[in-house]
Amino acid sequence: MRCDAGWTRDVKHWAFNDPFKREGKYKDAPPTPAEFRKLSTRVVNLHPVTCMQNARTSAGGVVTGVPMQALTVGPVQTWMAEKVSIWQAGTHDNPFGQRLTAFMISKRIMDSSVPMSLLADHPNVQFNYYRGGIGVCETEMH
Repeated sequence: MRCDAGWTRDVKHWAFNDPFKREGKYKDAPPTPAEFRKLSTRVVNLHPVTCMQNARTSAGGVVTGVPMQALTVGPVQTWMAEKVSIWQAGTHDNPFGQRLTAFMISKRIMDSSVPMSLLADHPNVQFNYYRGGIGVCETEMH
């Protein structure tokens, strides 16, 4: 079995395993990687940035046309896959973000506020990049 994690997008999720809201038990700190890894298939409320990005990339900019919830496989199911493929097309993430997740996974820096980084614990993660979309990391003020 293979898991295609899709694009990491701005919130660095996979399969809509978005960062947790900083409220209640997680007001001061996100769940530990071990807690996050226990999540299974479920209905999730999408992170506001995920909704905005989905509107920009898939709904003609109409935020109200984007579902606020999704059904997702959890880390429990992801870790059952023999391989996880991450696709970086260069159109749904920025150049810094594309490098951030690869860096965190390669250096085994895991933080559930960057959910994709938890894949550092998976034994077989493959990144796929569209070279023309990698871009450059530079400071630019408008």
